[in-house]
Amino acid sequence: MRTYGIIGLILLVLEILAIVEIFRSSKDMTAKLLWTLLILLAPVLGLIIYYLFGRGGGPVLPKA
Repeated sequence: MRTYGIIGLILLVLEILAIVEIFRSSKDMTAKLLWTLLILLAPVLGLIIYYLFGRGGGPVLPKA
């Protein structure tokens, strides 16, 4: 039971860090609000999507 509390706390910290990062970014206000809503409404999935695509446009793929 204690494990779920630790996981929840880690998730909360990651959400707060992501939201602070979003509002410090140079994105327009609409994009900031949409990213924040995604993170708040779907915490785990929203964080994964944000860290993969929202920070810098996506993962860097090697050029062929």
